[in-house]
Amino acid sequence: MGSAAAVPQQASRAPNSIDLMPDFSRPIVQAAGLSKVVQLNQNAANGTPGADELVILQDISFKVMPGEAVAIVGASGSGKSTLLGLLAGLDTPSSGRVRLDGADLFGLDEDGRAALRARLLGFVFQSFQLLPALNALENVMLPLELAGDPGAADLAAKMLARVGLGERLRHYPKTLSGGEQQRVALARAFVTQPKLLLADEPTGNLDAATGAGVIDLMFEMNAEARTTLLLVTHDEAIASRCARKIRLVAGRIGGEA
Repeated sequence: MGSAAAVPQQASRAPNSIDLMPDFSRPIVQAAGLSKVVQLNQNAANGTPGADELVILQDISFKVMPGEAVAIVGASGSGKSTLLGLLAGLDTPSSGRVRLDGADLFGLDEDGRAALRARLLGFVFQSFQLLPALNALENVMLPLELAGDPGAADLAAKMLARVGLGERLRHYPKTLSGGEQQRVALARAFVTQPKLLLADEPTGNLDAATGAGVIDLMFEMNAEARTTLLLVTHDEAIASRCARKIRLVAGRIGGEA
């Protein structure tokens, strides 16, 4: 059964304090007219218009408010992962705009987009995306070290303990099970206290029982951190745990619930 938590209210703060709370009055994600078209061969521009084009996404528009948990659902090939990549600035659209926390994502250069991702986003991927040459602790420390955080080791160790891997800090990815690797990925995603968590089929490489445990943990940690969640999945049971679902059908929004 789906659980739709209310958007948290902004807390009062002391005079002269720094407000680290998100701005609940504006969307944290806003996509407007987003399309992605791929040319299938280099001579397509000289041929019949549209004959050698693959339309992956067409005219996608929606908003996500701070504190929401939103699932993007649809069949394989419907454009879900492509959309998530565009929203993160990992790919560029053929047309349309994306605003993240008020910033015009594609108005920034590549370095600007990378800086925005580092400040704003946490990622959980289907394939874990752990660096094999780094142990669990080092993988979780990495985004903190890139941000120049002097407490990276301590924060990473605490986060690994939170996901139940406090005794596995020095283990390398190849010595960890799939479920353990995804827990390391969750720790890495949350350790920077992101405003927005992007999760792309986080249980896709896990068996049902292990996947259920990872999903439970992800939603627990998301609630604790009051992070906005944008989750790509083809699993309707997982999607039903989000407050809202955006359904993609052949690259278009086919409905919201």
